[in-house]
Amino acid sequence: VQLVESGGGLVQVGGSLTLSCSAAGRFFSIDDMNWYRQIPGKQRELVARITRGGTTNYADFVKGRFTISRDNAKNMVALQMVSLKPEDTAIYYCNAYFRGIGPIGGAYYWGQGTQVTVSS
Repeated sequence: VQLVESGGGLVQVGGSLTLSCSAAGRFFSIDDMNWYRQIPGKQRELVARITRGGTTNYADFVKGRFTISRDNAKNMVALQMVSLKPEDTAIYYCNAYFRGIGPIGGAYYWGQGTQVTVSS
């Protein structure tokens, strides 16, 4: 199983970026799909979560600016980011819970991360 992110890059303050994450491999289904981020020197933190049914949750620091979405048929999740701030600079990681793999029938996997840099 593999998660591959794309879409990171350099953007100016107030700009927009959309991150994408695709899942590949052999599994039965995907439950929650999440975006985390890690700022240098800090712990990785949850940015947004979306359930298989489409229920979303956001960290307070991105509410109203970021939108998470998914395509179950394509095993993809996206994070649309607008009104970006310098403090959004981080490595963004895709995370998902896969069913039908591992000794207990499910497991979380992480992508390799994609850098987002917001310049002022």
